[in-house]
Amino acid sequence: MTLEELDTIIATRATADPDESWTARLLAKGPDKAAEKFGEEAIEAIIEVARGDREKLANEAADVLFHFLVMLRARGVPLSDVMAELERRQARSGLAEKAARDR
Repeated sequence: MTLEELDTIIATRATADPDESWTARLLAKGPDKAAEKFGEEAIEAIIEVARGDREKLANEAADVLFHFLVMLRARGVPLSDVMAELERRQARSGLAEKAARDR
């Protein structure tokens, strides 16, 4: 599955009944709740990095990606904007990009 495919699934679920869809329920609670859930999942992934459990890390990473896309949707930021920014950054080396942001 690609991030674009996952984003499409989230878009479909966003219009579902919040009583029947976790995604719709989370989005109905607003961007702050979506960000909170993303943060929780990110912390759980960090814990699995420290523990060294690859299987659990993959599971948590999937949660992170899913909730990241939900958070973007909650704020109306299309995945295509994020991908365009990543594409723009490929025009420079990572070190040059970081140096430009640190100013």
